Amino acid sequence: MSDPVDVTEPHRDRRDPEGRPGPLVEISGLCKTYAGGSGTQVRACDKVDLVIEEGETVALTGPSGSGKSTLLYLLGALEQPDSGTIDVGGQRVTAMRRAELAAYRRRVGFVFQGFHLLPALTALDNVIAPVLPYRVDFDRRARARELLASVGLEDRAEFLPSKLSGGQQQRVAVARALIGDPRLILADEPTGNLDSRAGEEVLDLLTGLRERHSTTVVLATHDPDVVARCDRVVQLRDGRTA
Repeated sequence: MSDPVDVTEPHRDRRDPEGRPGPLVEISGLCKTYAGGSGTQVRACDKVDLVIEEGETVALTGPSGSGKSTLLYLLGALEQPDSGTIDVGGQRVTAMRRAELAAYRRRVGFVFQGFHLLPALTALDNVIAPVLPYRVDFDRRARARELLASVGLEDRAEFLPSKLSGGQQQRVAVARALIGDPRLILADEPTGNLDSRAGEEVLDLLTGLRERHSTTVVLATHDPDVVARCDRVVQLRDGRTA
């Protein structure tokens, strides 16, 4: 059996000459088209230009079908654009080969509306799962326990997802997103399936990441409470920034 892949990466200082954080994400001319009904084409992203500073919490808003989720998936390299460029941390994601893209995805944290927890694994093992196959420079179980404690679930580590509430499952998903110490978190409607109290708790976690982990967070959302808590709002309509 071959050795696990090393997914650690030296931190690249992106500060400007005056010591301020520079852009973490730079998107230019990004386009993505899908096949629609009756042979039509749907342009989900239409020449999107966007710069996101390191440490920002940014809300992507707009009506359904405006391109919010597509932009997140392109930024996370879950989808590939038809044209345009994406640079993250000084690296051109849109020029990466398959192995490089796989390594890049492991350095991005994903939080989805549907939680996407593995039902047969405990909360602790769900947090560990993204880094289990890879060589890392930390104790996986110890870090997972620390992250569960940070989201208030230290006493639920051995519970299966079916024994957790929706809000607790989403908090496990946030802890899982942080296991690889990412600089970028992408969240697609992270409060969409939660009641107001659970949604507020998850929102507290996501908007607090900058203070606790110096993390950049990009959220796609319809929720005005989420929007109000973000540093900046980017409105999308018909695949374009408004």
